[in-house]
Amino acid sequence: MPKGTIYLIPTTLGGESTDDITPSAVRSQVIELRYFIVESVKSARRYLRKLDRSFPIDECTFFELNKKTDAGSVYSFIKPALNGTDIGVLSEAGCPGVADPGASAVAMAHAEGIKIHPFVGPSSILLALMGSGFSGQNFAFHGYLPKERKDRIREMKNYEGDTRRNGATHLFMDTPFRNMNVLDDLLNDLSDTTMLCIACNITLPTESIRTMSIKDWRENAYDLGKKPTIFAIGTIQ
Repeated sequence: MPKGTIYLIPTTLGGESTDDITPSAVRSQVIELRYFIVESVKSARRYLRKLDRSFPIDECTFFELNKKTDAGSVYSFIKPALNGTDIGVLSEAGCPGVADPGASAVAMAHAEGIKIHPFVGPSSILLALMGSGFSGQNFAFHGYLPKERKDRIREMKNYEGDTRRNGATHLFMDTPFRNMNVLDDLLNDLSDTTMLCIACNITLPTESIRTMSIKDWRENAYDLGKKPTIFAIGTIQ
C-alpha cells in the first residue's frame, strides 16, 4: 500500500482573513484532509473554518503535538500515513516546524520514508528579514531569548558582536508580554550605532517594520504592548 503524504500547512500570523496569505491551491488541498497534527486543537479548528465555513470538523482526527506531548506518542500520530492516509501539520501561527514542535513529527516521518510536502505561507521570521534591510545571505534565527535578564543581555551582546565582525543578521523573539523588557535591555545595553529592526503584527492591518540605530530607537521608542514581535540586529546593505 502506498504511504500517505504529510503536508506542512502555514497558518495566519493572527489575522482573521486567509484570503491574502493562503493560495487557492493550498486551500483546496487542505480542505480535503481529515487527519491533522496540531500545536493546538482550538486554533487548528478555527483556521480550518476560516478556510471553509462548511469544513467538516467533526469528521476529523486531531493529534495535539506541543511541549507537553510525550515524545513516545509522536509515532502514533504519523501512523495513518504509513497506512496511506494524508496528514496535515498545523502550527498555532505561521509555519509548522519553524520554532515549533511540529519538527519532531516531520523528523519521524522522514525516518519512516513518508513523503513531506511543505506548503507556501507566511513566516514571520523571513518576512521580518525581508523587511529589515539587513543581510539575507548570512543570518540566524535564535528563537526565544533567555528569561533571566543577565542571560538575555549576554545573548544580545553576542549577536551585536557577531554582526560587527561578520555582518551577520541575528533574529530573535520573546513572548509578547516580555517585549518591553527586551526592548529596554536592547536600548540600555547595546551600542548607539547598532542597527535594530523591530517587526510587529506582521501581515496584520497594524503591521509595523522599522529599522533604526539604537540611538534613534531611544528617541522614537514606542509601546510594543503584547504585539507579536520579531527583533533583528544587523547591518544595512
